Amino acid sequence: MHISEGILTAPVWIGGYAVAGGIVAATLRKINQEEIPKISVITSVFFVASLIHIPLGPTSVHLIMIGLVGVVLGWAAFISIFLGLILQALLFQHGGITPLGANACMMGIPALCAYGVFSLHEKFSIKHSEAIFGAAAGALAIFLAGIFLAIFLALSGEEFYGVAVTALAAHIPVLIIEGVITGFTAAFLAKVKPEILPGKNLRQDTE
Repeated sequence: MHISEGILTAPVWIGGYAVAGGIVAATLRKINQEEIPKISVITSVFFVASLIHIPLGPTSVHLIMIGLVGVVLGWAAFISIFLGLILQALLFQHGGITPLGANACMMGIPALCAYGVFSLHEKFSIKHSEAIFGAAAGALAIFLAGIFLAIFLALSGEEFYGVAVTALAAHIPVLIIEGVITGFTAAFLAKVKPEILPGKNLRQDTE
């Protein structure tokens, strides 16, 4: 789901950098040094998962795992994704430098939304709540990322309208797969190592 170099117009990619920079600055204040090892590991997972992709015009389809990044890292998800995208752009030319801010917003903001959705599981006394809300978080993240992708492409010219619709439809299978993966992973972590899930400490994070 990377937007390639040379696709976005200047106002779009400059605006992407402005928004991404603001979110990075805001979320950095919420991160503790103790979280850095966990951030490094999850960033590696995102980095590797996003390397296996199928080109689709100016974008691509692949497992993204941004919902899982949000579920595990919470507020640090945006920074993790931003760092992963920088490495992918510099080392493998996935995406590019000018669309880096837009790509970060396209994947990072949905990851933060996934964190918010998963955190709701503590408010419901239902069986397998971690799996249910984890699956919802994973699916929602991909859906929102597809919406962002379509908007960014549409804003860059009428010639990308068809590609935007095609890219959004192509990510429906990814939405389902990542929902299942995120749900199972969240349930597993809640069982064997619940302290790794930031949703368990949502109130502390927001104070």
